[in-house]
Amino acid sequence: MTSVELAPELYLNRELAWIDFNQRVLAQAMDPRTPLLEQAKFSAIFSNNLDEFFMVRVASLKSQVEAGIETPSVDGLTPLEQLVAIQTKLRPLLEQQQQHYRDTLRPQLAEHGVQVLDYHQLNGEQRAWINQHFRSAIFPVLTPLAVDPAHPFPFISNLSFNIAALIRDPDTGEQQFARVKVPQKNLPRFIKMPLELAGQEGLLYTAIALEQVVANNLGLLFPGMSVEAHYTFRVTRDADLELRELEADDLMNALQEGLRRRRMGGEVVRLEVADDMPSDVIGLLMEGMAVEQEDVYQISGPLGLDDLFALTGVPLPKFKDQPQKARIAAPLARAQKALLADGSIPEEEFESIFAVLKRGDVLLHHPYDLFSSSVEELINQSADDPDVLGIKMTLYRVSKDSAVISSLIRAAENGKQVMALVELKARFDEENNIQWARQLENAGVHVVYGVIGLKTHTKITLVLRREKEELRSYVHIGTGNYNSKTSRLYTDLGLLSARPELGGDLVELFNYLTGFSKQQTFSKLLVAPVSLRAGMEALIRREIDHAKAGRGGHIIAKMNSLVDPSIIALLYEASQAGVQIELIIRGICSLRPGIPGQSESVRVVSIIGRFLEHSRVFWFGNAGASEVFIGSADWMGRNLDRRVEAVTPVEDPVLRRQLEVLMQTYLNDNRGAWDMGSDGQFTQRQPQEEERNSQLELMDTWRSVQGQDH
Repeated sequence: MTSVELAPELYLNRELAWIDFNQRVLAQAMDPRTPLLEQAKFSAIFSNNLDEFFMVRVASLKSQVEAGIETPSVDGLTPLEQLVAIQTKLRPLLEQQQQHYRDTLRPQLAEHGVQVLDYHQLNGEQRAWINQHFRSAIFPVLTPLAVDPAHPFPFISNLSFNIAALIRDPDTGEQQFARVKVPQKNLPRFIKMPLELAGQEGLLYTAIALEQVVANNLGLLFPGMSVEAHYTFRVTRDADLELRELEADDLMNALQEGLRRRRMGGEVVRLEVADDMPSDVIGLLMEGMAVEQEDVYQISGPLGLDDLFALTGVPLPKFKDQPQKARIAAPLARAQKALLADGSIPEEEFESIFAVLKRGDVLLHHPYDLFSSSVEELINQSADDPDVLGIKMTLYRVSKDSAVISSLIRAAENGKQVMALVELKARFDEENNIQWARQLENAGVHVVYGVIGLKTHTKITLVLRREKEELRSYVHIGTGNYNSKTSRLYTDLGLLSARPELGGDLVELFNYLTGFSKQQTFSKLLVAPVSLRAGMEALIRREIDHAKAGRGGHIIAKMNSLVDPSIIALLYEASQAGVQIELIIRGICSLRPGIPGQSESVRVVSIIGRFLEHSRVFWFGNAGASEVFIGSADWMGRNLDRRVEAVTPVEDPVLRRQLEVLMQTYLNDNRGAWDMGSDGQFTQRQPQEEERNSQLELMDTWRSVQGQDH
């Protein structure tokens, strides 16, 4: 690590930079150019992102404050100062979101036949139907909990939706407080009503929020009592799992216990209340859950807008993004077993995926290239190929209906040596991964859980195949998870290769992951925590040397986040040496570009669009002999030092050129691109002439001449 220490003002706070990223997400929702139902989606993403931010990042800061920690972060802010800054920055965004929902999204949806009604807006028939629905489908599962000297304040679980009810006994005149939990886990947030009840033409969807149905039927829960008022509230708790380093069986048990605790949650880190809730009721909630005033957020509209995801299922195609048609990667067009089986490929034209890779590397770009016909097809063919002896794979976040898991199980049943490293500590996917680990173990797969003290984040696959009395290695090294669902929503790159050096590196890396290997060097790969930091710093320093020698220096890097202080200090040094630095960073960027004398040659662009930009690419000009790498790591301390990551060079000149064109496509974007100023603020580009949307261009042009629509 470099020992250079820079002034705090040269770094942007990572938490505030994350809020800036989420503000760009909200801007997509508020942009009139975004299709209406996609606006609902982005607003839901904004809320969902915030939930996780509070459960993990805010919870961590509050824990530091409670522990008396006053050590400032690299940007000079103490934990308490960060919490204050977060609250100050966030509250106006929450009001903007509600204003957009109230004044734009909801009325415009109504104009096109999509009604989300309040209870008072229901006509007589609708009200009768919804009240009957409440009695038959909702009322039986509700449990009202009184709060009085005989009934202590109930535990409010994490992210639960609740109604605070004020009840009066007509006989004694005494007012009481009761809490009713809205059962949103088992019931839809928006209850769809029959269209014919509306009494008007042209409707496609009519619904009412579940909490309004419950709130307006509270009288059935408290017979003989008078319901004087009701208010909604929602709680967010610390949900980060703190785990000691344990052996495999202990780790699984500890995780399961931790997941049970998470479902209930730790300390409250946020209390959201309806803005009409009286101060005395807020005070009662604060006292009952030990909530500080600064953690109370009064919301002028519906709580929990992450449930707007439900509206994206409404049949209004003209108000959604055009469906994306992914392609079979051109080199793999004749290597599809499914197309052979249905006769789309004649038997004499079919070739195995191994035959393709022996001819050369294949670069994949999801979601434009189909995950199912590339990565899943590799595992699928490996499971049945009689010459395949072994499959080794890392699994970080896997979809619930994973074809990869099915193929690994089939491979084990076919007698192959199958090893899966399942990272149990993948945040918020722990439960899913525990289930997969057990299922794989029951099928005879060797399941391991990685290296003690490190989280295994790398995305690698190794297939060992017997060919002419020798073993040949086939590899996949990617930037994204082996997850069929996210492969359609995230942009990720992957390299399929039969290069012996990469195969040898993965053999060594899997030995490092499963045994007691202390491998420190690899032929081609840059591996964290062993060689990735030093390797990246050496590549940056090489550009500095080129610039100082008059050969020019040029770096283009694409990643999710740039936070690591040492890498940032080195990039400042590179800029001062004259290196041109172009950074494509979707999320957090703690570097300040464009500061005179410090970072004048640094340009930072963020791309926000229909797909979540997730790929990591690192391109170095190298005085005309450019080199490019892809892999699973961001330039963050956790990726460089506390996780197992793998970054691979892409050495085929044709594929390297494809990546160079890809980077320029992103840099030339004028629709989804935001330019970062030296103050950390982002400005969205506005097309003056022809609109250039990088993601739409890639949908049309990524290998379109060679590609095969599917």
